[in-house]
Amino acid sequence: MTVRDSAAELERAIDGYNTAWNAHDVDAIIALHAPGMVFENHTAGERVEGDDVREHVAKIFENWPDLAFRSRRLYARDGVVVSEWTAAATDGDGRRLEWDGVDIFPFRDGLILRKDVYSSSHRPRVLD
Repeated sequence: MTVRDSAAELERAIDGYNTAWNAHDVDAIIALHAPGMVFENHTAGERVEGDDVREHVAKIFENWPDLAFRSRRLYARDGVVVSEWTAAATDGDGRRLEWDGVDIFPFRDGLILRKDVYSSSHRPRVLD
């Protein structure tokens, strides 16, 4: 484990990662991923890795053009971060939806090895 994997450094990395997600900045998101990174959304039954992650993330933004995340809690330890969040977006029917989730991120050398997503997206709250 390197100094880049310290809890303080990982908090800063996740802050930048969250900013990139809210900006829909695919390049900035991918820059924080280790080669061969695995993105697994356990709720949706989706798993991609390596070079396929870029296309998967881009497709998320294409499907949810106003998707935004609000951080609720962050637990950082050397080599791993757990992030609790709330997402909001508009569905194809124009309804504003919101759901909660948790991401688990193991790191190596300051880069994300995996993104394991668990959320209530299968049963979102309808806001309006």
